[in-house]
Amino acid sequence: MAKNFKYWNRLIHRDLGYFFVGLIITFAISGIAMNHRESFDSREYTVKTEQVKLDLPKDKKELNEAYFKSISKSITPNEFRGMRERGDNVRLYFKNAFASININTGEGEIEYVKLIPVLGHMTTLHKSTNIWWIWFSDVFGIALLLIAISGMLIVKGKYSFKKRGWLLMTIGLIFPLIFLILN
Repeated sequence: MAKNFKYWNRLIHRDLGYFFVGLIITFAISGIAMNHRESFDSREYTVKTEQVKLDLPKDKKELNEAYFKSISKSITPNEFRGMRERGDNVRLYFKNAFASININTGEGEIEYVKLIPVLGHMTTLHKSTNIWWIWFSDVFGIALLLIAISGMLIVKGKYSFKKRGWLLMTIGLIFPLIFLILN
């Protein structure tokens, strides 16, 4: 019976690891890049920047999403995607571009962007809301649990989880807890 358990445990650990190794590497690389998003944008890069000057209405109540959508073609031919207000500035989002406009002066700039090859696509996976991707990610999360649990049970003897692994796991759990407490 024990040999049967060992066989299935190794098989699950090995085959799930092989199946998901590409996604594990992808999430590791893009996760590291996203950890440094204050230093650089891991998704896209600026291709071109242009200054813009808009004649905006005096009444600031008119400056809503419908208004900016109606004048969006005078800013760029790119498809209008939405807006966000912050104080005296409005951020307009377009397909492959975004504009920052001061609502008092109408002055600002538009940046045209492109997705960074490979890395940009990897980081997109972290933000995807596609229902099929979410389900696949859930299966991936369960598989990671199985890989971790089966990995703890593979080694026997003086390096087993029971003799040494539990201590390393405990030390490994301390670091996230410290960061949670200090954050």
